Amino acid sequence: MNRRLWMLAAAGGLGFLVSLMAACGGGGGGGLSGLGVAAPMDAKAVQVTVGKPNAVTYWNAVGTDVVAAPADASGSPAEMRPSDSVDLAVMHLAIYNALVSIAGQYQPFGVVLADATGSGASQQAAVGAAAYGVLKGMYPHRTAQYQGAYDSFVASIPDDSSKSLGLAIGKDSAQAILALRGDDGRSVELAPYVPGTAPGQFRGMNPVNRFAPFIKPFTLAAASQFRAPAPPALDSELYARDLNETRAMGGAVSSTRTDAQLEIAKFYTEAPPRYWNRNLRRFAMSDASLLEQARLMAMFLVVEADTGIACFDSKYYYQSWRPQSAIPLADTDGNSSTTADPAWKPVVPTPNHPEYPAAHGCVTAAVAETIKTYYGTDQVAFTLDSTVTGTTHSFKTTEAMAAEVIDGRVFGGMHFRNSVERGEDIGRQVAQWVLKRNFLAREKP
Repeated sequence: MNRRLWMLAAAGGLGFLVSLMAACGGGGGGGLSGLGVAAPMDAKAVQVTVGKPNAVTYWNAVGTDVVAAPADASGSPAEMRPSDSVDLAVMHLAIYNALVSIAGQYQPFGVVLADATGSGASQQAAVGAAAYGVLKGMYPHRTAQYQGAYDSFVASIPDDSSKSLGLAIGKDSAQAILALRGDDGRSVELAPYVPGTAPGQFRGMNPVNRFAPFIKPFTLAAASQFRAPAPPALDSELYARDLNETRAMGGAVSSTRTDAQLEIAKFYTEAPPRYWNRNLRRFAMSDASLLEQARLMAMFLVVEADTGIACFDSKYYYQSWRPQSAIPLADTDGNSSTTADPAWKPVVPTPNHPEYPAAHGCVTAAVAETIKTYYGTDQVAFTLDSTVTGTTHSFKTTEAMAAEVIDGRVFGGMHFRNSVERGEDIGRQVAQWVLKRNFLAREKP
């Protein structure tokens, strides 16, 4: 125990003893007890009502601005290779653990905390210090993006002993989760990428997120734990079906795609870090307790982080070509049911990483499964918005969101349908794995 913690204990504080668990997963295991709002899986439909911002959503917005900035040529590992969901998951786990130490109720993630219930520590202060501690630890040279936010946030909290104790708890929670993550593998040295030339191989130059499969997962045993099955053979009926559908529906010129379908395609082209975090904050802007808001955001981000790692493991394992290569070169795929269209181009820009499986499918299904688990039903009504289209989409079920994303990636010409479906399989599997083992209620004595 460090000197400051001993002083807290001696002063009648909570004795905030932190020891790292051997396993990265943390949180205990077994069953879905303690997930969501104690709703059974046959619960009635839920209407998500968006309320006012709170300390948790405030820091998510600040953190998103920090991690979504372009990579730096030098600096810390995170500054040089930012990973939005991973880095925000670390921040939200620090927030969650700090509040668990004060409010109890749930099992901490990855660390063992002394019981701080009844200490009177300021939860607001703990949230701010936890978030700030992680951002400063991972992004030490980007203080211009968060220092002012922290100073004004802390200044709004009354100066008293509860504030001081909350700040100390938050700071130590940040240090603990940063120590738990340590060297997370993102600094791996990568050889220059050599694009493929054979039919079916990815043709992109300097593709992005090549380091993602090397990042240490938060809960998975390995990035490959839920690796997708091999993509359809180029001479298969399924491959021909998918290629011909994307060719017809996703081209820059299409006589079959409607304006409504084009809007769906464009809706999901907003940069994922900002799109997902802004929309996930809607679920945490509730009248639930601050701990519950923190828990939900931590669930979202850890699930999303491990899903992203698993998804990119599959992407770079198979390195499959995109429709923008497959359709113009269809005369080389050995499939009698496909024909080449050398002039074909997708209607929206294609991300520069391998096609299979689709990352939007991976993450959307993971988010859908988290919502379903949290509320105890898939009958959840909610809305999402996109800054690209300036529109809002409303859903009555989590599966409706997942189904729309499948269509959207085909309508945009970036993906084949099977790729998005297999991505969604990964997302659901990862979410179920994470949530059956973490963020559970504390066992009663």
